[in-house]
Amino acid sequence: MRTLKQVIEALVFASPKPLLTKEIVAALRAAGHGTEDQDALAFAKAQPDEVAVALAELQADLGASGRAFQLVERINGWTLVSDPACAPWVRQLYPEAKPTRLSGPQLETLAIIAYRQPVTRADIEAVRGVAVDGVMQILLDRGLVKIAGRAEVPGRPLLYATTEYFLEHFGLKTTDELPNSNELKRVVLPTAAAPEKTPAAEPPAETEAAAPADSETPANPESSPPSAPS
Repeated sequence: MRTLKQVIEALVFASPKPLLTKEIVAALRAAGHGTEDQDALAFAKAQPDEVAVALAELQADLGASGRAFQLVERINGWTLVSDPACAPWVRQLYPEAKPTRLSGPQLETLAIIAYRQPVTRADIEAVRGVAVDGVMQILLDRGLVKIAGRAEVPGRPLLYATTEYFLEHFGLKTTDELPNSNELKRVVLPTAAAPEKTPAAEPPAETEAAAPADSETPANPESSPPSAPS
């Protein structure tokens, strides 16, 4: 007799992408349509909280079994991954997929954004003390950072935040799982000085010498064209 955990494990194993809990529930309910299979009919009635419990139990079972793969929940759903301890061997299967490491300045800038998002480039530079134009472009190109709107300050500078790929890359569900998240988010950091509003330019004052647009003042005789000879 099949169990709910077995069916869920099969779904996660067979899926080419991580599965959200609601997607697992949808698959269970779809399998119960037009069938007389008693297990399928029973599992079709499973509620999201029952599926969540089964996932947690399956995760614990795999973790205690000492197997070389694990069930983990990422930002985009549940998936099976190899044990990180086996990475040196698994990596040999994909020699062309060498990960590009981030430099120190890139990691520092990414950390500021992750802990302080959304944040302006000026505030990032105030913390780091250097310009970050090139570093920001690399983080944007790699999909770790995105533009998240504009700040409600003079000049409306762009705001930056981390992406869903950032969470996937570092194996996080939310930024609250970042190390020492609560403490570091409360640390007071330098911020950029607020830009001053530029006063509106005043229209030039009219002078007494200025002639009205419809003036009929005669032209300067000296500048008149010479008369034709008689």
